[in-house]
Amino acid sequence: MNLGPRQQDILDLARERGYVSIDELAQAFAVTPQTIRRDINQLAEHGLLRRTHGGAASEASSTQNTAYAMRAGQNRDEKQRIADAVAEHIPDHASLFINIGTTTEAIARALMGHKGLKVITNNLHVAAQLADKQDFEVLVAGGTVRSDGGIVGQAAVDFIQQFKVDYALVGISGIDEDGSLLDFDYQEVRVSQAIIENARQVFLAADSSKFGRNAVVRLGSIALVDRLFTDHQPSPALARLLAEHKVQLEAV
Repeated sequence: MNLGPRQQDILDLARERGYVSIDELAQAFAVTPQTIRRDINQLAEHGLLRRTHGGAASEASSTQNTAYAMRAGQNRDEKQRIADAVAEHIPDHASLFINIGTTTEAIARALMGHKGLKVITNNLHVAAQLADKQDFEVLVAGGTVRSDGGIVGQAAVDFIQQFKVDYALVGISGIDEDGSLLDFDYQEVRVSQAIIENARQVFLAADSSKFGRNAVVRLGSIALVDRLFTDHQPSPALARLLAEHKVQLEAV
């Protein structure tokens, strides 16, 4: 495929950021959303991009996640809006699980204005952030520490299963159109499954780049979630699944 200058720029932005929205591209290139949609469709037809609801994502591997440093820089504004919305639904003196992910790390920062939280986490970045708050109690799971600060393995699962908390605040790598929650690391998924099983309410925080994103390990169904916090309305098919399973949608 011979790319035009705008199409090449779109492709470069998607590879750099992981996800680009139609609205931001239309504004950046001073063209209509329909023009951007045609560009994305052509790039997707040649396997260079993956169409998502409201935008496009880099055609990345389904077996290997993006590097942590890159993930931390992607969709920061969207993650912060999601984090602020999640924090508004958490009362003071609540007990929480918080799992691995850059969005859950943003949630930890948004919770710093709360009082008396008890937090159990397998994310070292979350623990380090929340430990600065003297009226918080922070418990960290044992296990194998990954380069991104995540803690995984059977020891982490066993630790999580000792608790029953008010809320699980979880992130995910991908949400398939059939409602499957997907991730890349089987050991990470095992810990997240234990977190979900031992919480009274499950809040899933996922920016719109996660819609339709491929990953090889299935955590479970969207039916496990009580509330989904995201920055865009999902596709009609996924919206129907949310309604069918009584998952409350919080699009911020």
